[in-house]
Amino acid sequence: MSENPAKLSWPTLLLLLLPPLLWAGNFIAGRAISAAVPPVTLSLIRWSIAALCLLPFALKPCLRDWRDYLRYRWYILGTALTGVAAFNLLVYWGLHTTTATNGIILNSFIPFLVALFGYLFYRQTLSFYQLLGMLVSLAGVLIVVAHGELQRLLSLAFAPGDLIIFLAMIFWALYTLWLKAIPAHINRTGLMLCQVLIALVLLIPLAAWESQTRVIQLQETHTLWILAYIGIFPSVIALLAYSKAVTLVGSVRASVFIHAMPIFGSILSTLLLHEVFQGYQLLGMVTIFTGIWLANRKIT
Repeated sequence: MSENPAKLSWPTLLLLLLPPLLWAGNFIAGRAISAAVPPVTLSLIRWSIAALCLLPFALKPCLRDWRDYLRYRWYILGTALTGVAAFNLLVYWGLHTTTATNGIILNSFIPFLVALFGYLFYRQTLSFYQLLGMLVSLAGVLIVVAHGELQRLLSLAFAPGDLIIFLAMIFWALYTLWLKAIPAHINRTGLMLCQVLIALVLLIPLAAWESQTRVIQLQETHTLWILAYIGIFPSVIALLAYSKAVTLVGSVRASVFIHAMPIFGSILSTLLLHEVFQGYQLLGMVTIFTGIWLANRKIT
């Protein structure tokens, strides 16, 4: 079967663009404190902050929908394991032994993995425009990471961390598909609290083990501010928006918007790190958004 090709409204479009914007910020923030906070501890702190932010709003619907959680327990457990606990942990771990450029390239394979797994396990089919859009937007990503130079792309070297990050991409693709399988009538805020609590149960023993061998440095004020950002914006707000977007437009169409991450990363680097915005970044931006438009073109 194919996914719903409904036309995008402006509110839905903004909902789809918000997660890659906030996740691009998470990418920069996570790298900024990678030396001070090891990956498991970073994930544990991130989701602990998210749980505290969610509690006032999510506790009531979480308790109300517990029967639905039991009914769809395997999908909920699966999404908590893949999208909440494992994905960011593996990304933080992988980035210790590979480059940001490689991470961006691997991240760009998520829409293709979603489409592949959707076809293999759920008999989802792609329209011509969805496939074309994914290929065009991927080309835009490669323009950005290669700085518009083919030789730079051909000279990329891959490290052990790339395998770890690619495993994270597989987990995110599964998370996206399983999220679509959880009915829309289940409150997404309560569902996220349930997923985060499951993830915390999984992360606590791993963090205890990590603390025996890694030093954690939380003395700097800027580290605490970065942790607060990571725990609120790319965690709570972005995941809630992505969950709602998958419900509205389907897994494949929502995942294509992940290709916007390197563009938002370039914009944030220009604004926050005062880097010069280059011509190849503009070309990549136009190409990526052309691909996103093609992938979301309404079929008549």
